[in-house]
Amino acid sequence: MRKYLFSGAVIGAALSGIGIVRATISGPRDWRLLLTWVAWAASLAIAIGTVSEETKQGELGE
Repeated sequence: MRKYLFSGAVIGAALSGIGIVRATISGPRDWRLLLTWVAWAASLAIAIGTVSEETKQGELGE
C-alpha cells in the first residue's frame, strides 16, 4: 500500500482531483464537467497501473 501512497504519479493524480472537486462545487454542471471527471479517473487508473507494473518488474528482476 505504501508504494501507491508515495508514488509521484498517484500523488499528482490525487491532487488534481482536488481541483476537479472545486470546479464541481463552484462551476456550471455540463458535459465538460463529466468529461473532466472521466479523464481524472482514467489518469488515476493509469497511475495506479504504472506503479503496479513497476512493482512487478522489480520483483521479476530480483
